[in-house]
Amino acid sequence: MGAMYQQAVLAVTDPATFGAVQGAIDQAFSAARVQQFFKSLQSGGLRVRDFEKVLKSGLLGVATEAEYAKLDNSGQGQIREHYLASLEKVDGDLRDKFFKLYAYY
Repeated sequence: MGAMYQQAVLAVTDPATFGAVQGAIDQAFSAARVQQFFKSLQSGGLRVRDFEKVLKSGLLGVATEAEYAKLDNSGQGQIREHYLASLEKVDGDLRDKFFKLYAYY
């Protein structure tokens, strides 16, 4: 039986900043807040997969963009992966309700 793919674990050089950005993402995608987050994306004309635009919009918190900018390339990459993984974990019914946010067109 072949080995399963396992994502490499990269060291985070600034755990406090990384944790702050990761926490902002977790908060936005929390069960209590995700619907409001999606409504804000919708009213702003943003796509949920466009992390850079969502970050710049301030919808992940006013300080989150500046905190993200402090991270090195590895940290930023891990944050983007965390964001994309978080949006894929959203409940299917809610994803259907906000289908246009997920659409690729």
